[in-house]
Amino acid sequence: MKYPEYIPLSRPQIDEDEINEVVETMRSGWLTTGEKTMRFERDFRAYTGARHALGVNSCTAGLHLALVALGIEEGDEVITSPLTFCATVNCIIHTGATPVLADILPNGNIDPASIERRITARTRAIIPVHIAGLPCDMDAIWALAHEYGLKVIEDAAHAAGTHYHGSHIGSLQSPSDAVAYSFYATKNLTTGEGGMVTTNDRDLAAHMRVLALHGISRDAWKRYTQSGNWYYEVLEPGFKYNLSDLQSAIGIHQLRKLEQFTELRSYYAALYTRLLEDVVELQTPPDTSDGRNAWHLYMLRLNVDRLTIDRAEFIEKLKDRNIGASVHFIPIPLHPFFAPWANRAENRCPQALQLYPRLVSLPLFPAMYEEQVCFIASAVKEIVYESKKSTLVATGTGD
Repeated sequence: MKYPEYIPLSRPQIDEDEINEVVETMRSGWLTTGEKTMRFERDFRAYTGARHALGVNSCTAGLHLALVALGIEEGDEVITSPLTFCATVNCIIHTGATPVLADILPNGNIDPASIERRITARTRAIIPVHIAGLPCDMDAIWALAHEYGLKVIEDAAHAAGTHYHGSHIGSLQSPSDAVAYSFYATKNLTTGEGGMVTTNDRDLAAHMRVLALHGISRDAWKRYTQSGNWYYEVLEPGFKYNLSDLQSAIGIHQLRKLEQFTELRSYYAALYTRLLEDVVELQTPPDTSDGRNAWHLYMLRLNVDRLTIDRAEFIEKLKDRNIGASVHFIPIPLHPFFAPWANRAENRCPQALQLYPRLVSLPLFPAMYEEQVCFIASAVKEIVYESKKSTLVATGTGD
């Protein structure tokens, strides 16, 4: 049975608040980085409890800025997860440093014990990835960073709204050097494209701000609003990583709704789990007792040894029922570009490669309806039943 309309994996919830703010920005005559971006940064600082926040054009930009500003360079090594989008690793490569992969825990997050085994004399930083919005074991990671003198940059692309030990990721209580967030179209908070990088280090914040706009001493908004201040100096070779006011106009209102969005995601995730947890052919995603899962994704695990279909067929059967699904993520070692170094013995991550064939991300977004969640769960169980039934027939034990 098909759902009457296609249910996508994700869909942003944009209302009149965002539309009106964008229209007002367009009419203002100032579209690039300016007052709206400054306002969004202030609001995000207040929301997360971080001392400093810098709007950037992507989480990728935030990660790269932090690495460069912290002095990561050729000859250094940076440890990260194999179960992440390629951007996490690309940022390390763009600094000239060498990415090193630590394996994952059963919950999909990076394993601190594996991190410690991968630390060498060249290791300078760790980039933990909060997969699907589930917080990593940051206490263990911070302890390693302190013991070995390493920097910590959190990849919070999935983690806007995530809490750890009662505080937002990146709050004043966090010893991490920087935290980078994504506001891509599918994320919990969206600006279409965009991101934010936060830090509690004033000097690091100032350095990243200079690097984010060509390395110049004074941005266009300051030159525009301060009469006669046309002069600027290039202090170092920087990047074009700034967030525009058009994007920030959306983000201002998305941020105000983020708690509501997170509550809805959590409710739908709990509903999926309640409807599917008794199906032995499946394993529902883990939650956390260390804080709050932002539930960016609902990453179902297939017990493929109990099914006669593989993950690709499972997703195709969902598609036949008008249900969008995806996989997060193809592990870094499986991509051709990364394979030469990722497959070295010191980089092998068997846990990530064992989990990968089981992963299926089901639709999860605030604009869903409860009936859609129920329909998807029912479709998942139907597909599982069909695969079990074919097994019984094939062995001659079913009628």
